[in-house]
Amino acid sequence: MPDADNRDVLNRIADALERLAPPVAGPMDWGSADAFVWDGCSARPIAPFDPVDIDLLTGIDSQKARLLDNSSRHARGHAAHDVLLWGSRGMGKSALAKSVVRAVQAAGEDIVLVETPSDQLENLSALFGLLAAVDRHFILFIDDIGFAEGSAEPRLLRSMLEGGASQRPANVRLYVTSNRRHILSRQMSEQDDPINPRDAVDDQLALSDRFGLRLGFHAASQDDYLAIIARYAYAYELVFEREDALLWAKQRGSRSGRVAWQYIVELAGRAGRALG
Repeated sequence: MPDADNRDVLNRIADALERLAPPVAGPMDWGSADAFVWDGCSARPIAPFDPVDIDLLTGIDSQKARLLDNSSRHARGHAAHDVLLWGSRGMGKSALAKSVVRAVQAAGEDIVLVETPSDQLENLSALFGLLAAVDRHFILFIDDIGFAEGSAEPRLLRSMLEGGASQRPANVRLYVTSNRRHILSRQMSEQDDPINPRDAVDDQLALSDRFGLRLGFHAASQDDYLAIIARYAYAYELVFEREDALLWAKQRGSRSGRVAWQYIVELAGRAGRALG
């Protein structure tokens, strides 16, 4: 049995460890914010939740209108789709998903964005259990999703979208972005499958088919790219030259909304201005 001196040392060590340990997190207050990040174990509020103004998103008017309508329906408790936003990098898929939620909130509707990394699919059933008990409507946003060949995660996602044990609750809709229309790449090995090559392809298509709304985003033309820059430049009271903007895109080997925004940042920097 330890003597008094040893007990005193052990008590001091225990006190020190207790001070170092993080406090036990209490239950998440899902009414405390307009957006959250889920890390697979817990959620934290995004503050401030301030995505780009939806009116500044240019060249994607059809996608904007359809996603805004779907999100408004969901916020009101009406039937709404899970959504796949697919296509070219930098063309506003992620920005639109967040901006639409913010626009619906600004219109007075109660809808919440919950963003989660694409590598946390196996932990979403726990999140679904938490959100199902909350009297709010949620958009679960998974950005830039992709799967390794042979991964079991595509079937897990299918189960969430339709009919499986881990199906998402009625007050949750999934908004997923991907660079590929069918999310999964079609490998040449599928053509050599001696068992049933068609089954492999059909299994891949079945995943994207589970999304009731699929919005495509295509590479920007030169006119689209310049129009995006013009919209940003007007909003931020910046002046640009057409040839300078085209040179910026040429140097980056790409024309997209992302490249256009980077050019606006460059213009603001040259002018000694800050962007909010």
